[in-house]
Amino acid sequence: MTDHDLILVTGAGGVGRLVTERLRAQNMPVRVLVRREDDRAAEVRALGAEVVTGDLTRPDTVAAALDGVRRVYFGLSVSPDHLLAATILATVAKAHAELDVLVDMSQMTVSQMTATSTAESHQQRLHWLAEQVLDWSGLPVVHVRPTTFLDNPLFTTLAARSIRENNTLALPFGTGRTSPIAAHDVAQVVMTILRDPGEHPGKVYELTGPRALDMTGVAQEFSKALGRTVTYVDVPLQWWRTEVLANAGLPRHTEEHIATMAQLHRANRYDRATLDVERITGKRPQTVEEFVTARKDFYLG
Repeated sequence: MTDHDLILVTGAGGVGRLVTERLRAQNMPVRVLVRREDDRAAEVRALGAEVVTGDLTRPDTVAAALDGVRRVYFGLSVSPDHLLAATILATVAKAHAELDVLVDMSQMTVSQMTATSTAESHQQRLHWLAEQVLDWSGLPVVHVRPTTFLDNPLFTTLAARSIRENNTLALPFGTGRTSPIAAHDVAQVVMTILRDPGEHPGKVYELTGPRALDMTGVAQEFSKALGRTVTYVDVPLQWWRTEVLANAGLPRHTEEHIATMAQLHRANRYDRATLDVERITGKRPQTVEEFVTARKDFYLG
């Protein structure tokens, strides 16, 4: 390892945690920026990562986190501060760092958006704008655009609830098709790029599961994984939003984002499948059945 290998990962949870695990497994030096010292920070420190506290919306702490760093993974959970954080990171990196690569966690919907489109959620619009800012910065950026995560509440907590109650997937997706991807596979792509940036800067990668399915097909994948018949039930979007999503305990910004995702699924905006995961990592992404099988106890309770 050399000083040029030092990698900054923003966040100790979600994809950031998975990226850190994989980089440390290959003995890559990692610095993790966290907002507070908590159990997640302790866990990544136990992996051998350096942990620094700071805030992506504060330029001084971003500058300190970037000190000596040549490679960056920028990812946030769903947050109304996404654009601000991206703008500050780009501005500070241009002034205080010399980067080989900056991997930006974006969203698949960005590929269908325009400067004036309005069908997307506020969060998706923030991702679109953040991509513009990062591109304008001239930094060596790679945009990673995953489709819906299998780890999303749509396919985890909300799905588990209806499966336990009546063996259904009750979602307002209509006949729309989708190709959800596991965070594990997205993290593998990010880790691969950070480990060896090579020709990746300037590229955009669209990450999906291995195939697109309608929700009846997704329910069949759940059935095979769980050893019981799971049926897709299409429910009205407004009813689902007020009776199911509103009771999930999510922040308002996140709730609005997921509701819009459901609406876009119904409009068939998620009907796509790419080979980018396999091209970059050499491995096929997980199927819905494989993802659910690994979490069988969670779904069955």
